[in-house]
Amino acid sequence: MHAITIPEPGGPEALVWGEVPDPVAGEGEVLVEVVAGAVNRADILQRQGFYNPPPGASPYPGLECSGRIAALGPGVSGWAVGDEVCALLAGGGYAQKVVVPAGQLLPVPEGVDPVRAAALPEVACTVWSNVFMISHLRPGETLLVHGGSSGIGTMAIQLAKAVGARVAVTAGTKEKLERCAELGADILINYREQDFVAEVKEATGGAGADVILDNMGAKYLDRNVQTLAVNGRLAIIGMQGGAKGELNIGALLHKRAAVTATSLRARPVEEKTAIVAAVREHVWPLLAAGRVRPVVDRELPMERAAEAHRVVEESGHIGKVLLVAP
Repeated sequence: MHAITIPEPGGPEALVWGEVPDPVAGEGEVLVEVVAGAVNRADILQRQGFYNPPPGASPYPGLECSGRIAALGPGVSGWAVGDEVCALLAGGGYAQKVVVPAGQLLPVPEGVDPVRAAALPEVACTVWSNVFMISHLRPGETLLVHGGSSGIGTMAIQLAKAVGARVAVTAGTKEKLERCAELGADILINYREQDFVAEVKEATGGAGADVILDNMGAKYLDRNVQTLAVNGRLAIIGMQGGAKGELNIGALLHKRAAVTATSLRARPVEEKTAIVAAVREHVWPLLAAGRVRPVVDRELPMERAAEAHRVVEESGHIGKVLLVAP
Protein backbone atom coordinates (compact mmCIF):
# COMPACT_ATOMS: atom_id res chain seq x y z
CA MET A 1 0.00 0.00 0.00
CA HIS A 2 0.93 3.68 -0.05
CA ALA A 3 1.04 6.07 2.89
CA ILE A 4 2.29 9.50 3.86
CA THR A 5 5.60 9.04 5.67
CA ILE A 6 7.84 11.50 7.52
CA PRO A 7 11.46 10.50 6.81
CA GLU A 8 12.71 13.60 8.64
CA PRO A 9 10.77 16.19 10.69
CA GLY A 10 10.23 19.54 9.04
CA GLY A 11 7.83 21.69 7.06
CA PRO A 12 4.97 20.44 4.89
CA GLU A 13 7.52 19.24 2.31
CA ALA A 14 8.61 16.61 4.87
CA LEU A 15 5.46 14.62 4.06
CA VAL A 16 6.33 11.92 1.49
CA TRP A 17 3.82 9.70 -0.32
CA GLY A 18 5.47 6.31 -0.72
CA GLU A 19 5.07 2.55 -0.69
CA VAL A 20 5.04 0.87 2.74
CA PRO A 21 4.18 -2.61 4.08
CA ASP A 22 0.52 -3.50 4.46
CA PRO A 23 -0.69 -3.63 8.09
CA VAL A 24 -2.22 -6.84 9.47
CA ALA A 25 -5.11 -6.93 11.93
CA GLY A 26 -4.26 -8.58 15.25
CA GLU A 27 -6.40 -9.76 18.14
CA GLY A 28 -9.43 -7.50 18.54
CA GLU A 29 -8.47 -5.36 15.55
CA VAL A 30 -9.98 -4.59 12.16
CA LEU A 31 -8.24 -3.78 8.88
CA VAL A 32 -9.85 -0.79 7.18
CA GLU A 33 -9.39 0.15 3.53
CA VAL A 34 -9.23 3.93 3.83
CA VAL A 35 -11.52 6.15 1.76
CA ALA A 36 -10.46 9.43 3.38
CA GLY A 37 -8.57 10.83 6.35
CA ALA A 38 -8.69 14.24 8.01
CA VAL A 39 -6.00 16.74 8.98
CA ASN A 40 -5.64 17.67 12.65
CA ARG A 41 -3.17 20.01 14.31
CA ALA A 42 -1.67 17.01 16.09
CA ASP A 43 -0.57 15.78 12.64
CA ILE A 44 1.29 19.04 12.11
CA LEU A 45 3.06 18.65 15.44
CA GLN A 46 4.02 15.08 14.52
CA ARG A 47 5.40 16.27 11.18
CA GLN A 48 7.48 18.86 13.01
CA GLY A 49 8.89 16.22 15.35
CA PHE A 50 7.04 17.37 18.49
CA TYR A 51 4.32 14.72 18.90
CA ASN A 52 5.38 11.14 18.38
CA PRO A 53 2.77 8.37 18.10
CA PRO A 54 2.10 6.30 21.23
CA PRO A 55 4.02 3.01 21.53
CA GLY A 56 2.66 0.41 19.14
CA ALA A 57 0.73 2.89 17.01
CA SER A 58 1.22 3.39 13.29
CA PRO A 59 4.15 5.74 12.53
CA TYR A 60 2.15 7.53 9.84
CA PRO A 61 0.12 10.64 10.68
CA GLY A 62 -3.67 10.70 10.77
CA LEU A 63 -5.95 10.47 13.82
CA GLU A 64 -9.21 9.63 12.04
CA CYS A 65 -10.42 8.10 8.81
CA SER A 66 -13.39 6.64 6.98
CA GLY A 67 -13.43 3.54 4.84
CA ARG A 68 -14.59 -0.05 4.47
CA ILE A 69 -13.68 -3.08 6.54
CA ALA A 70 -11.27 -5.28 4.57
CA ALA A 71 -10.55 -7.95 7.21
CA LEU A 72 -11.39 -8.89 10.78
CA GLY A 73 -8.75 -9.94 13.29
CA PRO A 74 -9.27 -12.77 15.76
CA GLY A 75 -11.88 -12.14 18.44
CA VAL A 76 -13.79 -9.41 16.59
CA SER A 77 -17.58 -9.61 16.51
CA GLY A 78 -20.34 -7.19 15.54
CA TRP A 79 -18.63 -6.10 12.32
CA ALA A 80 -18.40 -7.62 8.84
CA VAL A 81 -16.12 -7.27 5.83
CA GLY A 82 -17.53 -4.54 3.60
CA ASP A 83 -19.09 -2.46 6.39
CA GLU A 84 -18.70 1.29 5.85
CA VAL A 85 -17.05 2.76 8.93
CA CYS A 86 -15.15 5.69 10.34
CA ALA A 87 -12.56 5.34 13.06
CA LEU A 88 -10.70 7.09 15.84
CA LEU A 89 -6.98 6.35 15.41
CA ALA A 90 -3.74 6.70 17.33
CA GLY A 91 -2.07 7.16 13.91
CA GLY A 92 -2.06 5.86 10.36
CA GLY A 93 -4.98 7.69 8.76
CA TYR A 94 -2.83 9.11 5.95
CA ALA A 95 -2.66 5.72 4.24
CA GLN A 96 -4.58 3.37 1.98
CA LYS A 97 -5.07 0.86 4.81
CA VAL A 98 -5.01 1.08 8.59
CA VAL A 99 -5.50 -1.29 11.51
CA VAL A 100 -7.98 -0.15 14.18
CA PRO A 101 -9.05 -1.60 17.55
CA ALA A 102 -12.64 -2.72 17.01
CA GLY A 103 -13.84 -0.56 19.91
CA GLN A 104 -12.71 2.57 18.08
CA LEU A 105 -14.89 1.93 15.03
CA LEU A 106 -18.14 3.75 14.26
CA PRO A 107 -20.57 3.07 11.43
CA VAL A 108 -20.81 5.79 8.81
CA PRO A 109 -23.85 7.73 10.03
CA GLU A 110 -27.06 7.50 8.05
CA GLY A 111 -27.23 10.32 5.51
CA VAL A 112 -23.51 11.19 5.71
CA ASP A 113 -21.27 10.77 2.66
CA PRO A 114 -18.57 8.14 3.35
CA VAL A 115 -15.78 10.58 2.47
CA ARG A 116 -17.12 13.30 4.75
CA ALA A 117 -17.50 10.81 7.58
CA ALA A 118 -13.71 11.08 7.95
CA ALA A 119 -14.30 14.52 9.47
CA LEU A 120 -16.24 13.11 12.42
CA PRO A 121 -14.44 10.72 14.82
CA GLU A 122 -11.75 12.95 16.32
CA VAL A 123 -13.92 16.04 16.74
CA ALA A 124 -16.99 14.17 17.98
CA CYS A 125 -14.95 12.21 20.53
CA THR A 126 -13.01 15.29 21.67
CA VAL A 127 -16.09 17.47 22.09
CA TRP A 128 -18.33 14.85 23.66
CA SER A 129 -15.69 13.67 26.14
CA ASN A 130 -14.63 17.16 27.23
CA VAL A 131 -17.81 19.22 27.05
CA PHE A 132 -20.31 16.60 28.16
CA MET A 133 -18.60 13.63 29.86
CA ILE A 134 -16.12 15.74 31.88
CA SER A 135 -17.59 19.26 32.00
CA HIS A 136 -21.25 18.17 32.07
CA LEU A 137 -22.69 21.00 29.96
CA ARG A 138 -26.42 21.25 30.69
CA PRO A 139 -29.40 22.83 28.91
CA GLY A 140 -29.60 26.55 29.54
CA GLU A 141 -25.90 26.92 30.34
CA THR A 142 -23.42 28.98 28.31
CA LEU A 143 -20.51 27.36 26.46
CA LEU A 144 -17.59 29.47 25.21
CA VAL A 145 -15.69 27.84 22.34
CA HIS A 146 -12.33 29.28 21.33
CA GLY A 147 -11.66 28.75 17.63
CA GLY A 148 -15.33 28.37 16.80
CA SER A 149 -14.73 27.87 13.08
CA SER A 150 -12.29 24.98 13.54
CA GLY A 151 -13.25 21.35 13.18
CA ILE A 152 -13.59 21.06 16.96
CA GLY A 153 -15.41 24.37 17.17
CA THR A 154 -17.98 23.66 14.47
CA MET A 155 -18.85 20.34 16.16
CA ALA A 156 -19.00 21.91 19.64
CA ILE A 157 -21.42 24.61 18.47
CA GLN A 158 -23.80 22.07 16.97
CA LEU A 159 -23.75 19.62 19.88
CA ALA A 160 -24.19 22.34 22.48
CA LYS A 161 -27.16 23.79 20.62
CA ALA A 162 -28.64 20.31 20.23
CA VAL A 163 -28.78 19.91 24.02
CA GLY A 164 -30.22 23.39 24.57
CA ALA A 165 -27.15 25.37 25.63
CA ARG A 166 -26.19 28.92 24.64
CA VAL A 167 -22.97 29.20 22.65
CA ALA A 168 -20.34 31.94 22.49
CA VAL A 169 -17.46 31.65 20.04
CA THR A 170 -14.22 33.42 19.25
CA ALA A 171 -12.82 33.62 15.71
CA GLY A 172 -10.52 35.96 13.80
CA THR A 173 -12.59 37.04 10.79
CA LYS A 174 -16.11 38.18 9.95
CA GLU A 175 -16.52 35.25 7.54
CA LYS A 176 -15.63 32.71 10.21
CA LEU A 177 -18.01 34.28 12.71
CA GLU A 178 -20.78 34.26 10.12
CA ARG A 179 -20.29 30.54 9.57
CA CYS A 180 -20.41 29.98 13.31
CA ALA A 181 -23.69 31.89 13.44
CA GLU A 182 -25.11 29.68 10.66
CA LEU A 183 -24.33 26.67 12.85
CA GLY A 184 -26.19 28.22 15.77
CA ALA A 185 -23.66 30.29 17.72
CA ASP A 186 -25.40 33.01 19.74
CA ILE A 187 -22.51 35.26 20.82
CA LEU A 188 -19.91 36.14 18.17
CA ILE A 189 -16.54 37.54 19.28
CA ASN A 190 -13.76 38.67 16.96
CA TYR A 191 -10.71 38.05 19.14
CA ARG A 192 -8.63 40.45 17.02
CA GLU A 193 -10.94 43.36 17.83
CA GLN A 194 -12.86 42.45 21.00
CA ASP A 195 -12.08 41.30 24.54
CA PHE A 196 -13.78 37.95 25.00
CA VAL A 197 -13.89 38.37 28.79
CA ALA A 198 -15.91 41.58 28.51
CA GLU A 199 -18.10 40.31 25.67
CA VAL A 200 -19.10 37.11 27.46
CA LYS A 201 -19.73 38.93 30.72
CA GLU A 202 -21.94 41.49 28.96
CA ALA A 203 -23.89 38.85 27.04
CA THR A 204 -24.55 36.82 30.20
CA GLY A 205 -25.51 39.70 32.48
CA GLY A 206 -22.20 39.44 34.31
CA ALA A 207 -22.51 35.72 35.04
CA GLY A 208 -19.85 34.40 32.64
CA ALA A 209 -19.48 31.09 30.82
CA ASP A 210 -20.42 27.84 32.53
CA VAL A 211 -18.09 25.79 30.33
CA ILE A 212 -15.11 26.93 28.24
CA LEU A 213 -13.53 24.71 25.57
CA ASP A 214 -10.03 26.07 25.07
CA ASN A 215 -7.40 25.23 22.46
CA MET A 216 -4.98 28.02 23.37
CA GLY A 217 -3.59 26.95 26.73
CA ALA A 218 -1.26 29.35 28.54
CA LYS A 219 -2.09 32.50 26.56
CA TYR A 220 -5.75 32.43 27.58
CA LEU A 221 -5.48 30.77 31.01
CA ASP A 222 -5.94 33.82 33.23
CA ARG A 223 -8.60 35.39 31.02
CA ASN A 224 -10.48 32.11 30.80
CA VAL A 225 -10.62 31.92 34.60
CA GLN A 226 -11.90 35.52 34.66
CA THR A 227 -14.61 34.52 32.17
CA LEU A 228 -15.85 31.49 34.09
CA ALA A 229 -19.13 31.64 35.95
CA VAL A 230 -19.53 30.42 39.51
CA ASN A 231 -19.17 26.61 39.38
CA GLY A 232 -17.69 27.01 35.89
CA ARG A 233 -15.58 24.38 34.14
CA LEU A 234 -12.57 25.11 31.91
CA ALA A 235 -11.58 22.27 29.57
CA ILE A 236 -8.15 22.73 27.98
CA ILE A 237 -7.51 20.62 24.88
CA GLY A 238 -4.62 22.44 23.19
CA MET A 239 -1.51 24.57 23.64
CA GLN A 240 -1.55 26.80 20.56
CA GLY A 241 -0.88 29.74 22.88
CA GLY A 242 1.85 28.10 24.94
CA ALA A 243 2.30 25.44 27.61
CA LYS A 244 3.11 27.37 30.80
CA GLY A 245 0.85 29.96 32.41
CA GLU A 246 0.02 31.37 35.83
CA LEU A 247 -3.16 30.06 37.44
CA ASN A 248 -5.01 32.25 39.95
CA ILE A 249 -6.03 29.70 42.59
CA GLY A 250 -7.83 32.40 44.56
CA ALA A 251 -10.12 33.12 41.62
CA LEU A 252 -10.84 29.42 41.21
CA LEU A 253 -11.69 29.09 44.91
CA HIS A 254 -13.92 32.14 44.79
CA LYS A 255 -15.84 30.74 41.83
CA ARG A 256 -15.72 27.10 42.96
CA ALA A 257 -14.47 26.45 39.44
CA ALA A 258 -12.61 23.51 37.88
CA VAL A 259 -9.83 23.26 35.28
CA THR A 260 -9.24 20.04 33.34
CA ALA A 261 -6.73 19.25 30.62
CA THR A 262 -7.00 16.23 28.35
CA SER A 263 -5.55 14.65 25.24
CA LEU A 264 -7.19 11.84 23.30
CA ARG A 265 -4.44 10.18 21.29
CA ALA A 266 -2.46 8.59 24.13
CA ARG A 267 -5.43 7.29 26.13
CA PRO A 268 -5.68 3.53 26.63
CA VAL A 269 -7.85 1.62 24.17
CA GLU A 270 -10.36 0.95 26.95
CA GLU A 271 -10.92 4.67 27.55
CA LYS A 272 -11.22 5.41 23.85
CA THR A 273 -13.69 2.55 23.49
CA ALA A 274 -15.88 4.06 26.22
CA ILE A 275 -15.78 7.50 24.57
CA VAL A 276 -16.58 6.04 21.13
CA ALA A 277 -19.52 4.12 22.60
CA ALA A 278 -20.88 7.31 24.18
CA VAL A 279 -20.49 9.18 20.88
CA ARG A 280 -22.34 6.43 19.03
CA GLU A 281 -25.15 6.58 21.57
CA HIS A 282 -25.55 10.35 21.83
CA VAL A 283 -24.05 11.99 18.71
CA TRP A 284 -24.80 9.52 15.92
CA PRO A 285 -28.62 9.88 16.24
CA LEU A 286 -28.21 13.66 15.87
CA LEU A 287 -26.22 13.12 12.66
CA ALA A 288 -28.81 10.68 11.31
CA ALA A 289 -31.55 13.22 12.07
CA GLY A 290 -29.66 16.01 10.30
CA ARG A 291 -29.40 18.12 13.47
CA VAL A 292 -25.59 17.87 13.38
CA ARG A 293 -23.40 17.60 10.29
CA PRO A 294 -19.72 17.42 9.43
CA VAL A 295 -18.29 20.75 8.30
CA VAL A 296 -15.71 20.26 5.54
CA ASP A 297 -13.70 23.10 4.02
CA ARG A 298 -12.12 21.11 1.19
CA GLU A 299 -11.11 17.66 -0.02
CA LEU A 300 -7.65 17.04 -1.47
CA PRO A 301 -5.96 13.90 -2.81
CA MET A 302 -4.02 12.21 -0.03
CA GLU A 303 -0.74 12.50 -1.93
CA ARG A 304 -1.18 16.30 -1.64
CA ALA A 305 -1.00 16.17 2.17
CA ALA A 306 1.65 18.91 2.18
CA GLU A 307 -0.81 21.33 0.60
CA ALA A 308 -3.45 20.36 3.16
CA HIS A 309 -1.02 21.02 6.02
CA ARG A 310 -0.25 24.47 4.66
CA VAL A 311 -3.97 25.30 4.57
CA VAL A 312 -4.45 24.24 8.18
CA GLU A 313 -1.29 25.98 9.42
CA GLU A 314 -2.43 29.23 7.82
CA SER A 315 -5.85 28.89 9.54
CA GLY A 316 -7.61 29.86 6.35
CA HIS A 317 -10.09 27.00 6.55
CA ILE A 318 -13.47 26.52 8.21
CA GLY A 319 -14.19 23.05 9.58
CA LYS A 320 -12.06 20.14 8.43
CA VAL A 321 -9.64 19.55 5.55
CA LEU A 322 -9.90 16.00 4.18
CA LEU A 323 -7.40 13.79 2.34
CA VAL A 324 -9.03 11.39 -0.11
CA ALA A 325 -7.21 8.11 -0.69
CA PRO A 326 -6.59 6.93 -4.28
